[in-house]
Amino acid sequence: MSVAKQHVMSWGVGRALSGRAGEPATGAGTVVLENAEHLPALLGSDLVGPHSVILSPGAVETEGAPLVVGYEGSLSEPGGDLSIDDEFFLQSQDYATSAYMSVIGATLVRITEEADFEAFLADADRALAEGEFVSFVTDPAVQLADVSALGGGPAGDGPGTRLWVGPEGELSVSPGGSRIGTLGDSFATVQAAWEHLNSTSDKPCTVSLGAVLPEPDRAAALAERPWLGRYLAALNAVRELRARGLGEARVSGFGGRLAPAVQSETTRPADLTDAELPLLLWTDEAAYLHASGRTFRINRSAGELAEALLVHGSLDAAAAHADRDALARVESSFAAAGVHLRSGELLGAGK
Repeated sequence: MSVAKQHVMSWGVGRALSGRAGEPATGAGTVVLENAEHLPALLGSDLVGPHSVILSPGAVETEGAPLVVGYEGSLSEPGGDLSIDDEFFLQSQDYATSAYMSVIGATLVRITEEADFEAFLADADRALAEGEFVSFVTDPAVQLADVSALGGGPAGDGPGTRLWVGPEGELSVSPGGSRIGTLGDSFATVQAAWEHLNSTSDKPCTVSLGAVLPEPDRAAALAERPWLGRYLAALNAVRELRARGLGEARVSGFGGRLAPAVQSETTRPADLTDAELPLLLWTDEAAYLHASGRTFRINRSAGELAEALLVHGSLDAAAAHADRDALARVESSFAAAGVHLRSGELLGAGK
């Protein structure tokens, strides 16, 4: 059940499981079938490999690899519910109506039409300007689907991570995605189709929402908001703190800073668009540094020093706002834990 849950969420979000990230593709990591009659053809193809997990409607009994898991319900219909062995339940909701729904368990929130995308962008804009994150989207039980197409970058998405096999055997990476093949096509053919479609846009992952959003509109919205990857990372960080019972946290760069004087109005913040940089969060009691799935609790003084380094991107620039030796100690301390407060290119560009 634990394996099935991990694969369901990997498929829904569009993120490779940690063990598969960067490994050569040997079939899709997770495949969701809409029609159980397609299971024999899928098992006979190279769309799946020994490490794949297949979710198929109804009761399924198979031996060996790949693992086939039976499910009831739907993973593609907004408002639908999926259940596995009456032990794991997942609800799917469209974004625009999720603000009016109660979260009662694990929930996957999807962009299903342009109204959903517009609501997502409005919430992101408000978070950047005012520091207010919509409560449902930071609920620990909620995950956004297809994040690569929402500004989260290309990491992990594609046929090597996930496939959806529609009712007639059509193939995509998600129910709202562009068609990239038909059951019976080889994995290489499907991969090539995915790569070709992505090459037609200058923004990552045109496939995942290609059937529900006009690509020019999606690409223009992402171009206007190069910080969306940072916003998605902030959502994850706030969710983690809420899961620990720490309440609502402020996020540096969204509506303000822990130390407001650290940012000059004429200087572009170094941490505005780099989604891989750590995030500085704070509550009334403490500050937190969130990086690569880890969260460090630190005192507010250390938080202000870390924030100065994140905002200015170099020790020299940050030293205009805080004690240089203290900045160096904080930077060195986090570096020893494998956390760098400057992006890779800035690490080599300044002292």
